[in-house]
Amino acid sequence: MEITQDKKELLKKGQRTAFAAAFFTLLLASLKGVTGYLFDSKILIADALHSGADLLAIFASGFGLWLAAKKKSARFPYGLFKAETLVTFVIGLLIVFAGAEILKDGYQKLFYIQEVRTFPFVPALASVVSVIAAFFIAKREKAVGRAINSQSLLANAQESFLDVFTSLIVLAGILLAFFRIPYIEGAVIIFVSLLILKLGVENVWTSLLVLMDANLNPELRQELEGKINEIYGVKGTSEVNIRQSGPFKMVECKIETSPTLPLYRAHELADKAEGAITKAYKDIESVFIHLEPARRKSVSAIMPVKDINGLDSRIHGHFGRAPYYIILRITEGGAEIEDFYYNEFLGEKRHIGIKVIKAVIKYKLDMLFTRQIGELSFYMLKDNFVDIYEVKEGLTVREAISQYRDDGLNKIATPSHTVEESQSADG
Repeated sequence: MEITQDKKELLKKGQRTAFAAAFFTLLLASLKGVTGYLFDSKILIADALHSGADLLAIFASGFGLWLAAKKKSARFPYGLFKAETLVTFVIGLLIVFAGAEILKDGYQKLFYIQEVRTFPFVPALASVVSVIAAFFIAKREKAVGRAINSQSLLANAQESFLDVFTSLIVLAGILLAFFRIPYIEGAVIIFVSLLILKLGVENVWTSLLVLMDANLNPELRQELEGKINEIYGVKGTSEVNIRQSGPFKMVECKIETSPTLPLYRAHELADKAEGAITKAYKDIESVFIHLEPARRKSVSAIMPVKDINGLDSRIHGHFGRAPYYIILRITEGGAEIEDFYYNEFLGEKRHIGIKVIKAVIKYKLDMLFTRQIGELSFYMLKDNFVDIYEVKEGLTVREAISQYRDDGLNKIATPSHTVEESQSADG
C-alpha cells in the first residue's frame, strides 16, 4: 500500500515543524552562547551547549520524517517509516548525554560559587527569552507530534518542556550567583538532570522495543479484535499483531469465517474488515487480513416454526410468514435453544422477511433452515454470510437438526420466488 496523500501531508507538516524548531533553537543557542561568553557566565554557556544538543536532536527528527515520507521501493518495500523511530533512539541517546553533562555541572556547582560584582541583567534577559521561546517551541512540537503520531517530535516536545525548567534553573543560578547563595543552584540542577536522564532512557528503551516489533499497545489490540468480531461473517479473530513503524502502525490479523464461503465472498469480507480498521484509525498505514476456515464446535441457526414447543416445534412452510422463529446453538453433542422470536410484522403487507432478518441479525446467524424464501430475504442473508438449507414443512426442529447432522439437507442456491411473485411480502 502506497502512502496516501493525507499521510504525506502529515509527514510534511512534521518536517516543517521540526526544521522550524531547529532554526529557532539554533538562534537561542547562539544567543545564550554569545551572551555567556561576553559576560563570562559559565552556567549560560553550559545551557547553550545543552540547547546545541537539542538542536541536533530536533534536526535529526526532521530528517527522519523526511525519510519516512519517501516512496516505497524494491529495496524498501515497507517504506522508511522506521527511520523516524531510529531517529527517536538517537534523540534518546543525546538526551541521556545532555543529562549526564548537566549532572556533572550541577555537582561542581555544589561547591563553587562564581563571584559576580555587577547585576547580570543581560544574561538574565537571555535566560528569560530562552524560557519563553522554549515554551512555544515545545507547545508546537507537542501539538504536531500528536496530530501525526510522531515519536521523535513528541520526544523533542518533552525535551523542550524540560528546557523551560532548565532555563528557569539557569536564570535562578545566575541570580543566586550574584547573591552568593551556596548549594541551592547545584542541587536544583542535579534534580533537573535526573529528570532529563529518565526521559532519555525512556526514549531509548521505547525505540528499541518498537524496532524489535514489541506489542506496545495491548488495549488497541483488544479494540481491533472487538471491531473485527462485530463484522457479520467473521466467526472469530484468532490473532491480531500490531507493529509500530515510525508515526504509523501496521496490522496483521487472522480471522475465521465459514468454510463454505466462496473465494470472492472471502475477499469481500477481508476488504470489509480492512476498511473498518483503516477508517476508524487514521494512524494505521496498512492492514493484512488472513482468512481461515472456522473450526468452531458450534453454530448459530434460525428456523421459522408454527408453534412454540421447544425442539418439537414444527417447521413453517414460508420464512417471512412464520408466526415464530426459534434461534438455537447447534453443537457436536446436541442443540441448545437460545431464544424464540415472535413475528411482529405478520400484519404488514410488504417485505416481512427483510424486517424479520433485521430484527434477528444481532444473533450473528450461521444458518437458516426453511422450506422456501423470497428473493430479497435470500440475498440479504447471503450478504451477511448466512448459509440457507432446505427443509420440509411440518418437520420438527429436532428432526431438521438430525437431517443436518446426517448431511441430508441441500443448500438453497436460488430464491424460491422473485419480488414480483411475492407481491405483498418478501419472505
